[in-house]
Amino acid sequence: MGYNVLVAEDERALRNIVSCYLTQKGFKVDAVANGDEAEIAIDKKTYDIIILDIMMPGQDGLQVCRKIRKKYDVPVIFLTALNQEYDIVNGYEVGADEYITKPVSMPVLEAKINALIKRYCGLVVQNGVIRAGALKIELARRLVTVDDRVVTLAPKEYDLLICFLENKNQVLSRDQILDYVWGEEYDGYDRAVDTHVKNLRAALGTCKNNIKTVIKTGYMWEE
Repeated sequence: MGYNVLVAEDERALRNIVSCYLTQKGFKVDAVANGDEAEIAIDKKTYDIIILDIMMPGQDGLQVCRKIRKKYDVPVIFLTALNQEYDIVNGYEVGADEYITKPVSMPVLEAKINALIKRYCGLVVQNGVIRAGALKIELARRLVTVDDRVVTLAPKEYDLLICFLENKNQVLSRDQILDYVWGEEYDGYDRAVDTHVKNLRAALGTCKNNIKTVIKTGYMWEE
């Protein structure tokens, strides 16, 4: 069964392109032209993911996202022309899971949609927060704490942690981890995984032992 997607975009051409592409890929897409219509749609129907433009008539995407975060646990992607650092930070602060600037490749958008849906379906996410024992992750802020202590992670180490949590109790090869964290185009040294796992373990304190080494295979997050 296809996932339900809401696309809120005031530019008709782009709205049609995104809607048609995702429909062809098996998603069930509703498309609206402004923030007010988006809010009405969200209150009437359950969506698996919501894609919002920011600059829309009526309520803008930021206002809609704030309201979503007060009511629902659903992944939100901003798809917008605003590409300044301030805009990106602001987007994450109001609760977006992804911030994509236009123009965007449709296959890239599809990949991000699938990754976010998998994250929300595969993990226990409540009010945008993942908990795993003493570990807590606030997704919108990418804030990680262990035993209520803030943990500072490099971007790749954060992505590696999410990778492990989405695949709990499953053995992941180095190649699988590279594809997830670095992307399929990565052609570097696969032992980069080992370095980042070492750094992640060092940062996680009492949770470091959840990351198990599987000899001659890779790693797994064990609970």
